[in-house]
Amino acid sequence: MKSPVHRCRDVEHNRAQAATLAGGNCLQNEQRIPISKDVITSSSASAMWFIRDACGIVCAVITWILVLYAEFVVLFVMLLPSKNLTYNIVNGTLFNILAFLALASHLRAMCTDPGAVPKGNATKEYIESLQLKPGQVVYKCPKCCSIKPDRAHHCSVCKRCIRKMDHHCPWVNNCVGENNQKYFVLFTMYIALISLHSMVMVVFHFLYCFEDDWTKCSSFSPPATVILLILLCFEALLFLIFTSVMFGTQVHSICTDETGIERLKGETGRWAKVPCREAMEVAFGGSFSLSWCSPFTGLSCKKSSQELIAVPQGEIIEQDIIEIPLN
Repeated sequence: MKSPVHRCRDVEHNRAQAATLAGGNCLQNEQRIPISKDVITSSSASAMWFIRDACGIVCAVITWILVLYAEFVVLFVMLLPSKNLTYNIVNGTLFNILAFLALASHLRAMCTDPGAVPKGNATKEYIESLQLKPGQVVYKCPKCCSIKPDRAHHCSVCKRCIRKMDHHCPWVNNCVGENNQKYFVLFTMYIALISLHSMVMVVFHFLYCFEDDWTKCSSFSPPATVILLILLCFEALLFLIFTSVMFGTQVHSICTDETGIERLKGETGRWAKVPCREAMEVAFGGSFSLSWCSPFTGLSCKKSSQELIAVPQGEIIEQDIIEIPLN
């Protein structure tokens, strides 16, 4: 699910090089205080977040098709032809609940603002409205002309700077960032669970058919049944490995308080890391509870009134680095 590196690269200029070009009045690196992510909030005029990327939309549609294919094989090839009513009800209910939660998590991860920084707010008026302290430094993204808070990176697909961006995932057609990482984690977890569950059911179905007449264990012909089960088993094994690795990687990123792109760019150690428990509570929206496993709790796909703050109008500044004077 993790896209190639070039799809999520940060296109900002090298900060050290830009600082040299800014002139001799610049502060020393150790004196610079980057803007906190809490100072700059997201804003968007649209009612819902959605990336219009052809590759991402195709991958998202493929994801739903694969889940629906698994649903078809599980129900119409394995469960409905079975004569064991208890087995059908238990496994059918469990699989459908997990599949529903997986698709709901996918939809929330795709349609939730990952933490986009307001576009085109790199104006003198906006910087003055932030009321920054002397010694703080402001970074401007040269691509989206936004004031970039600390730990934000520019995504060339979303064409926005994303707070705590981990990577751009084409399978959810969105960046994985500060606001939607929970839903991406749930998506990978539920896909891994339904993959494991379907593999177990395929094994039991093969054993049942070998002991019984193949014409009685499925509504389809024996060759068609075997092909459908093999394809499902291959799909389940592939996505079980894939999503399990992604799930572990995301949980590790949350616990260590560092994103994938930060590790890739060697930016770790520039901020005070929070403990694992606190980082998990921030990512999942509160203390540990069953709501952690629900894709229906947390931030809404629609923008809140606080996020729709009007950006002061003005001319975009030319400098990539602006330092607040000490005087």
